[in-house]
Amino acid sequence: MGLLEKLKTQMLTADGAMGTLLYSYGIDYCYEELNLTKPEVIENIHQQYIKAGADIIQTNTYTANAIKLERYGLENSVRAFNESAIEIAKRAAAPGDQFVLGTIGGIRGIRKSEATLDEIVAALDEQAGYLLAGNPDGLLLETYYDFEELSTVVKHLRKLTDVPIISQVSMHEPGILQNGLLLNDALQQLEAFGADIVGVNCRLGPHHTIQAFEDVELPAKAFLSAYPNASLLDVEDGKIVYESEADYFGRAAVLLRDQGVRLIGGCCGTTPKHIEAVKKRIADLPPITNKVVKKKKIIEIKEATKDHHEPLHEKAKKERTIIVELDTPRHLETATFIEGAQKLYATGIEAVTMADNSLASPRISNMAMGSILKMQNNIRSLAHITCRDRNLIGLQSHLMGLDALGINEILAVTGDPTKVGDFPGATSVYDVSSLELIQLIKQLNEGISFSGQPLRKKANFSVAAAFNPNVRVLDRAVKRLEKKIECGADYFITQPVYTKEKIVEIYEATKHLETPIFIGIMPLTGIRNSEFLHHEVPGIKLSDEVLERMRATGDDKELATAEGIAIAKELIDTAAELFNGIYIITPFIRYDMSLELIHYIQELDKQKVGDHNYVKATT
Repeated sequence: MGLLEKLKTQMLTADGAMGTLLYSYGIDYCYEELNLTKPEVIENIHQQYIKAGADIIQTNTYTANAIKLERYGLENSVRAFNESAIEIAKRAAAPGDQFVLGTIGGIRGIRKSEATLDEIVAALDEQAGYLLAGNPDGLLLETYYDFEELSTVVKHLRKLTDVPIISQVSMHEPGILQNGLLLNDALQQLEAFGADIVGVNCRLGPHHTIQAFEDVELPAKAFLSAYPNASLLDVEDGKIVYESEADYFGRAAVLLRDQGVRLIGGCCGTTPKHIEAVKKRIADLPPITNKVVKKKKIIEIKEATKDHHEPLHEKAKKERTIIVELDTPRHLETATFIEGAQKLYATGIEAVTMADNSLASPRISNMAMGSILKMQNNIRSLAHITCRDRNLIGLQSHLMGLDALGINEILAVTGDPTKVGDFPGATSVYDVSSLELIQLIKQLNEGISFSGQPLRKKANFSVAAAFNPNVRVLDRAVKRLEKKIECGADYFITQPVYTKEKIVEIYEATKHLETPIFIGIMPLTGIRNSEFLHHEVPGIKLSDEVLERMRATGDDKELATAEGIAIAKELIDTAAELFNGIYIITPFIRYDMSLELIHYIQELDKQKVGDHNYVKATT
């Protein structure tokens, strides 16, 4: 009798965690490599679970795909690992006639940039091909946080094989996926895509897994599965531990059965004792065939609080739009910064932009200074957010705080690594890159948190992305812009540009895009400053002509300032003809230089309007 036939009339028990036992043995490298180097260890674990009462075991192949194995330099071992894994599992299962599932693990977490769907399908074809050649009783897809990935995998596998497919999502919060999709809806979709068994695994312990299934209807044709963690994880003396008694896990299995689950196993933290407890509790229980689900009240998501300012990206599509960067202080004296921001904003610019600890050096929080500028001085600010300094918890908290303060213009950047800054020993976080951060901010605009939970109100962020045009092959940089647009970028802000030719090149390379671009102009203050920018700051390059002009000013500070402004004005002449957006970067809090450039742009625009009116009048 096949797996699906048995599930029609019986509750079945699956095995528990493989990695938990290997970790407890002191093994902390690629577990799939053990299929070749220590097959007896893997077979022994299978046998322990079978002895505990598991009706189903899974192959030790969770990360046995080219994408995941590349981190170990083992991407050419896909065939060997998978073929060996299924041989080991079948050998262990042979005496008791247990079912053997070929395991395929999720690749993406919250970072879609970890792999494209095409790359995932290519890796899937390779791994699934070797697993299917070993004639498994089914394929187990587990620990998929990204529903787009799992949907793609299920649909692709259904075209390749008729063997049963067990398709399991992972959730950060009970009953909802990280994209905001309800678990019940997700499982129904997976059934429609061709999965025979649908369910959940990992991340949540028994309590929250049961809670998640309370809102899940019995599928029309598929069966439900659940592989909870033993508990929420903890860390003791640097080691991951799970606090859960086996009997508690077994009692929880009965409650999962009461929610309609027919296949119950274990994920992280579970051991043969947990599986033995599950088997003892559910072996003689019939499956649930009818279930009434009380529909939960849908949480209303209110519309975003409207800003009386027009979003920068909308304004820049139509007319001249100037923003000016002013670095927040590296000390606690703020008077000069506030004075500069007041004078800059009084000229009529659209926003004062503030970096987020640029060059990995600590400054007063741009959230704090942005709040002061808004509340005390009615100044609109644009806050940069780097992925370097905050994990996902901190990023969401920070963004929620910005929304509460009414700071709606955001520049999402990956950020300079900490080793370039004042504290080279500090940790760079990088839970996500700027690409994912843009997507997550847009998710907040839909009223959905990073974990998928409703936020009760939509955020109202206009999201800028960084653009570094100072590269050898501009086409590649433009391809990255297009990816950022796909992720939701509303407009772009460039690194400072120092040649008119580069500005023209940017225009030609991006004129097919409708997304506005703000061209970065930063006046130089002297030759030392110029050479530092050119030789040491990532993403900035000066031309030989500009370096020579600044070198000619020698040690004369006034002459150097004048020459720096003259160069900036020449660049503005070209930028203003081709782009509506101008981004002036104030050097060293020298807002007097920025003021002169703002006035220059405004005079240019007045002149342009006057020339237009003159031509119109004379014709």
